[in-house]
Amino acid sequence: MIHYVTQNGIGNAWVANELSRVEAAGIPVALHAMRAPDKLLHDSDWAVAMNRRTELMYPLPLVAMFFSLLAAPLRFRGRFFSALWNAFFGRREHIRARLAGIAHLVVAVHWATGILKSGRKVSQIHSQWINSCGTIAMYGAWLLDAPFSWTGHATDLFRNRSALLDKIERANFIICISTFHRDFYLKHGARPEQLVIAYCGIDLSWFYPPTAARDPNKVYRIVSSGRLVEKKGFSDLIDACKILADRGEKFECVIGGSGPLEADLNAQIKRLDLADRISVTGKALLQEKIVDFMHEGDVYVLPCVWASDGDVDGLPQMIMEAMASGLPAISTRLVGIPDLLQHEDTGLLVDPNQPAQLADAMARLMHDPALAARLSERGQQLLKKTFDLNNCLEPLIDKFRQSLSASAPGQRSTGSATPTRVTT
Repeated sequence: MIHYVTQNGIGNAWVANELSRVEAAGIPVALHAMRAPDKLLHDSDWAVAMNRRTELMYPLPLVAMFFSLLAAPLRFRGRFFSALWNAFFGRREHIRARLAGIAHLVVAVHWATGILKSGRKVSQIHSQWINSCGTIAMYGAWLLDAPFSWTGHATDLFRNRSALLDKIERANFIICISTFHRDFYLKHGARPEQLVIAYCGIDLSWFYPPTAARDPNKVYRIVSSGRLVEKKGFSDLIDACKILADRGEKFECVIGGSGPLEADLNAQIKRLDLADRISVTGKALLQEKIVDFMHEGDVYVLPCVWASDGDVDGLPQMIMEAMASGLPAISTRLVGIPDLLQHEDTGLLVDPNQPAQLADAMARLMHDPALAARLSERGQQLLKKTFDLNNCLEPLIDKFRQSLSASAPGQRSTGSATPTRVTT
């Protein structure tokens, strides 16, 4: 069985999408989450059932955890002491990561004890994100002498990085969601044979281009969307719109989303005297409303940036959803975005934090409908080839199949006295 670890179960849309495909491929999965999701973004029978059988680590049962820790030296023998040594003396980015790692080892001891007592086979422990839940997964696999793998994204690799070098060293494979991620892991000591590219895709059956031509009498509309946080670059979009307005361009811009920067963005719009051109919805864009929102636009723009706290987007799915809805897209040369928006072919790219470049790119598409149409068509072709959820996860599913095969009777058992390093 594949034991899949994440922060909040299927409260994240990508986790739900990925697990639904993994299970559809016949892979047995047990989902473990640090905490229950605040809400479900999917209401299918499958999602409800998966959420119901998700095993939660928190809140911690303190008495049971104490006894798990007390019995750990006998239950896990040398693996417990080597993991304990790593928690105290392994390579860490800062003291906060050290303290968090020690705490997460304690959680991992109790979690691994529960798995061991259940008698379930552990063919692979895979973590989606590699910060806190990844630390628990790493130590759980360490204690159980099981293969360990993970998928990294953005915040977990940069702003909240913790024990990254040890996690790279101990993984039998690492899923890369872009070529940027592959190169990043190589620079941090990963072996080429560890790395497998499996793009985060979308279900293309949910999206479609508009069936009717847009009314040429309507004002040109720029659309953008996402959580209203710094890394999305909405402030740069507003500045770029100011440049267009000063040039005398006619347009309107709608930013769909909610978040902590809503008041700041509205204040910026008012300060730049753009209230008649730019609006912020202040509401999260629901999945079933995305196509309608995109069909009201002429171009999709998401000028992602590195946030001041180190946060960044890895490969925003909202760009894919806009492209699948028929829009040409503009974004920035950042992390995995160039894998999706190949400049001048499937979209346009500008440098981060450059509103003037962004304004030029928007004006270019505004006045060149033939280019916009070509980018839209090429973008949809790339999505079908590379980012279709129905096939982009095959590399991950293949690795899971290999793990299941390797742990079949007569091949490998979990919890043996001698630690085994799995290679691929």
